[in-house]
Amino acid sequence: MDFCLAGIGIHVPVLRERVVAIGERLGVYPDYPVSKGCTTPFAPVWIAEMVRRQG
Repeated sequence: MDFCLAGIGIHVPVLRERVVAIGERLGVYPDYPVSKGCTTPFAPVWIAEMVRRQG
């Protein structure tokens, strides 16, 4: 679910705010441990990071 949600948030700017809100409400993987330099699978953080990397 988070993969699809994040994909929409990353590639459809019009829906980004709504998708982030849904991800926060679902709360899937908010404290998932990741290695240094990796992006968490928590959709709101993942979306923000991928959008930042795209410039």
